This record gives sequence, C-alpha cells and structure tokens, in this order.
Amino acid sequence: MGKRLTLAVWKFASCDGCQLSLLDLEDHLLALAEKVEIAYFLEASSAVAPGPYDLSLVEGSITTPEDARRIKQVRRLSKKVVAIGACATAGGIQGLRNFADVTEYIPIVYAHPEYIKTLDQSTPIAQHIQVDMELPGCPINKYQLLEAMKALLQGRRPRPRAESVCTACKRLGHICVLVADGVPCLGPVTQTGCGALCPAYHRGCYGCFGPKEQPNTASLAAQFRRLGVAEADIVRLFRTFNAAAEAFRLESLAHEKND
Repeated sequence: MGKRLTLAVWKFASCDGCQLSLLDLEDHLLALAEKVEIAYFLEASSAVAPGPYDLSLVEGSITTPEDARRIKQVRRLSKKVVAIGACATAGGIQGLRNFADVTEYIPIVYAHPEYIKTLDQSTPIAQHIQVDMELPGCPINKYQLLEAMKALLQGRRPRPRAESVCTACKRLGHICVLVADGVPCLGPVTQTGCGALCPAYHRGCYGCFGPKEQPNTASLAAQFRRLGVAEADIVRLFRTFNAAAEAFRLESLAHEKND
C-alpha cells in the first residue's frame, strides 16, 4: 500500500457537532482510515503528527484575534482546506453578535471582562483565508462530507447537490407545510442536506443548511406577511444558525427597519 494521505481536523468557535458528524461515519471512517492517516484530530485522539497536511477540515467561526492568527497557520500547513458547518461557512449561531455591540454583553457574562479578547464579529473561514470547498449545515451531512473528502483526496471535483429543501420535500412526498398549513418555512430559500427533516414532522424549515443559490428571500418574506407573521418574527426566522449568511442577513435587516 502506498503512502497514505494526511488529514487534519481543526476547531474554532463552535459546538463540535460537525466533528462528531465525522466520527459518526463509523464503518465508513474505518474504510477511509485505510487510505488516509488522521494526523491531527484532537476531538478523537491526542496523538499529533506534524504537518503539512493533504487535507484540512475546519469547523467553527473566527471570533478572537488568536483565531484570526491561527487560521492563517492552518492554511499554510494545508494543501486543501474545507470549511465544514454553519459556523465555518457563515459565522454560525454566534453570528448573532454581528447585529449588536458585543462589548455590552461581555461584562454581563464574565466576572472579569478585562481578560476577554474578542472580535466585534463572528466571521466565516473564507473571510480570512482561501478555502477549496465549503460544506454548510448545522450540523453537516456526514455523507456529503464523505463524498467531499473522497473527491478532494482523489483529485476530482466533489458533486454537492445544489437544490432547495423544497425539492427534497417533493422527492420524499412530504406535504408542504407552508401551503397546506400556513406554517412559516425557510425551505424555499434553504439549501438541502438535512433530508427535509423538519417538514417531515410538519414543522417549518429553520434554514440549518443556509441560503441556496440565488434565494428569493424577499418573495418568501412577502408570503410570511400574507400569513400574518409580524416583522419581528420574520427577523427571527432569518436569524438562526446562518444569521450572518449574506442573503439571510440582508433580509433580516430589511425587516428590522420595518419593525
């Protein structure tokens, strides 16, 4: 067997859920380990092999000056970098800080705010370094991750599905909760990857996988208004796991002004 390619997994500001998705590959991970040496993955092992690495997976957003310095080191050590999850691709739930003055909250949360060094905003990895691919989701779809890793390590282009949650709903035969029940749902503007999990249980999509390509958020928000959803509630709908993603950010700001 030839030399195995090296994989590194890095954590920044996040909940570790996307790293756990990698571990949740179970038997697939064992097969992958025959081809890939997991050289750096502190969630799974304290053993560390020095770089450079063939592929780095990066979870989490950049929220501190140290993060901003460290992510550049990751880029220097890595031939390819993939940002995984909503935090790494859109700033994550902590991106809610981008709509407020974070310095007002620090003394409320911490007994010694003078020790806290933080950035004004939570930003995605691509705002700091060049990334070779982004995988959205909160958490990511483990099978999408497996396909991306295989493709990049084999030197071919990954084949992600670029379609909305609505498309997945139709394929699975789910009744549209927005049309049939008047439930506010972000499915029409959200990228698929979850298997339309929430609509399967008659709940509206929360936008866990972020905006799809060319999302018509204004049209969807107009439909929410026709359903009687208040402006403040429309703001909250667009401010969850991908609040700082550009399409969702701009739409929420438009309704914040109208509130």
